[in-house]
Amino acid sequence: MPKELNLNRVSMPKQGPKERAQNFREVALGYEEKHALDEAVRCIECKKRTCTEGCPVGVDIPEFVAALRDKNLPEAVRILKSKNALPGICGRVCPQETQCEEVCTLAKKGAPIAIGRLERYVADWELLHNSQNTPEIAPPTGKKVAVVGSGPAGLTVAADLARRGHKVTIFEALHIAGGVLMYGIPEFRMPKNIVQAEVDYVKSLGVEVKLDAVMGKISTVDELLESGFHAVFLGTGAGLPMFLRVPGENYNGIYSANEFLTRVNLMKAYLFPEYDTPIKKGKKVAVIGGGNVAMDAARCALRLGASEVTIVYRRSRTELPARLEEVENAEEEGVVFKFLTNPVRFMGDDKGWVKSMECVEMELGEPDASGRRRPIVKKGSEFTMDVDTVVVALGTTPNPLVPMTTKGLDTTDKGTVVADPETGKTTKPGVWAGGDVVTGSATVISAMGAGKRAAESMDAYLKQQ
Repeated sequence: MPKELNLNRVSMPKQGPKERAQNFREVALGYEEKHALDEAVRCIECKKRTCTEGCPVGVDIPEFVAALRDKNLPEAVRILKSKNALPGICGRVCPQETQCEEVCTLAKKGAPIAIGRLERYVADWELLHNSQNTPEIAPPTGKKVAVVGSGPAGLTVAADLARRGHKVTIFEALHIAGGVLMYGIPEFRMPKNIVQAEVDYVKSLGVEVKLDAVMGKISTVDELLESGFHAVFLGTGAGLPMFLRVPGENYNGIYSANEFLTRVNLMKAYLFPEYDTPIKKGKKVAVIGGGNVAMDAARCALRLGASEVTIVYRRSRTELPARLEEVENAEEEGVVFKFLTNPVRFMGDDKGWVKSMECVEMELGEPDASGRRRPIVKKGSEFTMDVDTVVVALGTTPNPLVPMTTKGLDTTDKGTVVADPETGKTTKPGVWAGGDVVTGSATVISAMGAGKRAAESMDAYLKQQ
């Protein structure tokens, strides 16, 4: 008899909207044991493992779910970490709904297994029980690898190469490791102790992490290769913000999302005065953009005490690129969405602070290169919004410092590094790249997938030397 389908997906316990909008504690509370077991039992153990095929890092999903169902948590941890060095992170911010869960057989009935929530449960169990699983590490190869950047791509490639016996050193420009996981994603969505636990795991594999190391300044890629490193991986991300390029954008009170979130997250402005890094707490805040970063900025502004937070997006709700879960969380907390609207000018007071912005209404035409319908300005639709703080969340491009100081490293007209999508090989011998520095701003899990592919290619290269 085939296993009966259970379409009653176990919901995730969360803080209530009114409560969570006033604090920076994690919104999603995580499954308790009963929740996790009830959800794991729903897996029908398909012969064709479409969920694993849908995972960018190839996690053996049915196996870890089965181990969880059997209450063998150490085995579930082992299976997860054999393919994914950062499960606590992925379980929280990976867009499973468009990857592994989307191709789950039960998704055809509208209720896929909550793979991400189970991944988080297993990772949190390991952390809670101090049951760190250290995988088998190959004998030392004598080969040295430099990894530039400690974000998701860098941590993944470092872990995979360390397990293969190579000596890996990560060079991180900031004073703490984790990259965008530390400076870009708020505490209420990605607790920093979880990130640092994952970093510590990578260190436990023998990886050395050097902080405050701005490559292109303290050393170049060529100097790394000349100093004894046999290969270099570039995982520097995309930290250069994009702006609207409209009049008045230089008024005080107008932030890039990068600056705003870095101040709030990494510099802990939300804990002022415990941490002496204040940020202007606006009352009428507008966030320009519709991605996950825009949702993060809007929800941070609300928690900092704004009385009115509006997301201004030039397309309709249908085209919003943010995760549905994050959009719903923002709406529940009181963030207002103003669709089919685009700012064209900012106005300020006599002291140089923004006080209002002129906007136009938009309508959607034919699809553009992104596949989304192109927004077109409605004639005579101008109107003004009162604001005292604006966060521009339109996306990012890579910082040009490393490419500018690396001879033979080709880049695109968008500033991204040219690299083979299957191997991560760049145009410079001995150098690989992956993550946002290659693709532009994307997801944590896609960066990790690039790191895994690069690690395979680099390992083969190092063994041939």
